[in-house]
Amino acid sequence: MNRTICFLALGILAVPALHAQTQVKAPGHKVTVTAPAPKTNEDLNIQAYIQLLRSDINKAKSEIVSNVMQLDATQAAAFWPIYKDFQADYAKIGDQIIDLVKTYVNNYDNLSNETADQCATKLLDIEQQRNELKRAYYAKFKAALNPVIATEFLQVENQIEKLLDLQIASELPVAGTAGK
Repeated sequence: MNRTICFLALGILAVPALHAQTQVKAPGHKVTVTAPAPKTNEDLNIQAYIQLLRSDINKAKSEIVSNVMQLDATQAAAFWPIYKDFQADYAKIGDQIIDLVKTYVNNYDNLSNETADQCATKLLDIEQQRNELKRAYYAKFKAALNPVIATEFLQVENQIEKLLDLQIASELPVAGTAGK
């Protein structure tokens, strides 16, 4: 059951982004993420599915950003290389989110105070890392383009991030409710 919940929680990462896809074609910016070697065939299948969903999410995010921001050719030439770097850095944080979800799901039925504290602390650390990363890239976009475009990037990224976070949170059971 734990693996099923984990699989579902990780699988829903793509739902909001896939529903929000547009017909606008943004430059292809694929991010390859390498996870630790899995131990079973089920782990291999889950890892392959997660990588496929993440690829779809990254494509959809680029399309959404392109559609919303409506950059001209000069702006796009400055924006997309920075955005590609952002996505690569953001994927590293995504790896931490996946690990956190796995830890939570694998320990949910017997969640100890220590594990709950570790999960909560890790979640807060991830939130801080995401904000620091967005702050750093906001500065890069502002320097390369202007504050209005940098703010647009930040708004779109925050909206997508919140949708994905809501999807994950809605699929995970609340701590302390196992067996209730």
